[in-house]
Amino acid sequence: MTAAALDFAGHLLILSGPPGAGKTTLARALAALPGSTKAHLHADDFFQAIKHGAISPYRPEAHALNATVMQALAAAAHGYAAGGLLAVVDGVIGPWFLAPFRRLAVPVHYVVLQPPLQTAIERCRTRGYGLDDAATIAALHAQLSALDGLQAHALPIGEATPDQSLSRVIAALASGAFALER
Repeated sequence: MTAAALDFAGHLLILSGPPGAGKTTLARALAALPGSTKAHLHADDFFQAIKHGAISPYRPEAHALNATVMQALAAAAHGYAAGGLLAVVDGVIGPWFLAPFRRLAVPVHYVVLQPPLQTAIERCRTRGYGLDDAATIAALHAQLSALDGLQAHALPIGEATPDQSLSRVIAALASGAFALER
């Protein structure tokens, strides 16, 4: 991947999108770039921390539990960003879960990767773990294509390579156009 420096100390980047969008791959690459110190927070880890009573996060009855996880994720990300790091959060984080991030006292950037549906389905099927149900992936893809007034935060990635997608995310962050209003 590219070796461009990424200096966004004290900022938080939410890298969202449907399953199979490449969020984790890109978040890892972003966090490894030279420049300011960075932390990568993988939203799935916060969901997997729930042992008894866990509900698959894509199920409608998981909404209240998901809101709790988003609160914890936002608090952790804020801790890193307030400490002078770039906190890179990756997860399926729709506009309906942005409230805890909007309340933070650090700049928050929201980038929603939008791959073609078939690409997302194929990536999920070939990685051999996690979600691989095409209907669920399609539903999440549709939800993250309708961004409820936040369409300017969409980043269509088409069939871009990981390097190309990384460059697009860096450019999106640098543009300032993906910053969330509080």
